[in-house]
Amino acid sequence: MDTLVKAEAITKTYQMGNRPLTVLRGVSVSVRPGETVAIIGPSGAGKSTLLHALGGLDEPSSGEVWFRGQSLYRLSARERTMIRARHVGFVFQSYHLLPELDVMENVLLPTMAMENLLSRQRVGHCARAERLLGTVGLAERLHHTPLELSGGEQQRVALARALMNEPELLLADEPTGNLDSVTGETILNSLFGLTHEQGHTLILVTHNIDIAARCDRIIRMKDGCIEE
Repeated sequence: MDTLVKAEAITKTYQMGNRPLTVLRGVSVSVRPGETVAIIGPSGAGKSTLLHALGGLDEPSSGEVWFRGQSLYRLSARERTMIRARHVGFVFQSYHLLPELDVMENVLLPTMAMENLLSRQRVGHCARAERLLGTVGLAERLHHTPLELSGGEQQRVALARALMNEPELLLADEPTGNLDSVTGETILNSLFGLTHEQGHTLILVTHNIDIAARCDRIIRMKDGCIEE
């Protein structure tokens, strides 16, 4: 497979009251399996919107997004949900952990979208969740709640959760934006280390050129377009 995910001439326009706001303007991009790609640009450039479109979260107004040879937005909402559950992991600036669940339960959440799991599969999932949490340094925090964790620890839980189903594609949107520089560096080391170790494809949105430079390739955006 030469291309894992591809956007072809996608646009995105939101209706803001009586005024349309165009965020993406005919964007085309393709990403190969195992590649790490950074999307950079100023606020309002369309970086996050592009990332969400590539991940099947936000349907473009026009154009197409292809994932593993399938046109994502020609599928039903349920089919897209299953593709995200099986093949895509997300890490956002906000951690989106459920406060009523403990760390282990939060990491196991992606497996709940998988139907008809056998008991041995559930046991295997628990073992994988424990391994991932150990890898990000949280082996002793399995049964703590998110409110008992620091911001950096919560983001490490979010990273483990994103990797839980061994996704082919990992999408990260400013994953260190809410963290201090030291904690952010720890998260980035875990993110890139696990991505390379497990052969995931990574698309990372950032405004930080030093972070972007850690990727194989940089895509620069401005005013909803990719700069050549």
